[in-house]
Amino acid sequence: MFLKRRLSDEFHYFESRSDESDHLYEKRMKLNNGQQMGTTTGEKELATKMIQIQSKRFYLDVKENRRGRFIKVAEIASDGRRSQIFLALSTAAELRDYLSSFSDFYASLGPPNPDHLPEDGKLKSEMMIKDNRRYYLDLKENARGRFLRVSQTISRGGPRSQIAIPAQGMIEFRDALTDLLVEFGTDDGGFKGELPEGKHMRVDNKNFYFDIGQNNRGIYMRISEVKTNFRTAITVPEKSWGRFRDIFADYCDKMKDGSDKTSGGGPESPPGGGAK
Repeated sequence: MFLKRRLSDEFHYFESRSDESDHLYEKRMKLNNGQQMGTTTGEKELATKMIQIQSKRFYLDVKENRRGRFIKVAEIASDGRRSQIFLALSTAAELRDYLSSFSDFYASLGPPNPDHLPEDGKLKSEMMIKDNRRYYLDLKENARGRFLRVSQTISRGGPRSQIAIPAQGMIEFRDALTDLLVEFGTDDGGFKGELPEGKHMRVDNKNFYFDIGQNNRGIYMRISEVKTNFRTAITVPEKSWGRFRDIFADYCDKMKDGSDKTSGGGPESPPGGGAK
């Protein structure tokens, strides 16, 4: 009797904690989100959808900041654990299309067989790339069932985040995403993800600053040369960075080759004079 009452108390405790955590989540979304997008100031929430798939809640929020529009997808498990990913609108459209193909593939599968699970758990995989972000889509199967894992990684060792959509809910998730895309379109409006931090180098009495910015024409790099009472700068569009890099690398190689030739280049004489 005591054990039964204790289990009942624990159930109501976690149930109330889950309801409370959802309330706090909705409140915190307006105050403390967008860190992975690189800014929280001037961010507006344009629309939100909540869908329940089995024991999980998914919040799909269309947001806008100075870099454009994007969708934040947050997953809340029954125990209150949260995970989230961020999608440019164009990436969300790509995910929507993949959800259709994954759903068709899932429908063609036979019933799960716990005795013959895939070695790595993966049934089907795809990948999406958007600027410095990669998204891995894996339809997986384990002892608890089948689900679609969507993982987001940022290049240069950034954090990894992921959500897991129960396979039975992929169509419902796709439809919710489609509704938002119909309303807001698939144009990112300039969103490019988090821009790299600026860099600085000093050469003799000069300072050089490399700053990445964005305007309505796209991403650019401003290279500034600064010394006492003097400042000048050039702006290089993102599409030209690779060409600039190649030209610099070519000159570096040529100067290195010239330096090697003028430094002698012949075999060294053994210690003590010529050959014996």
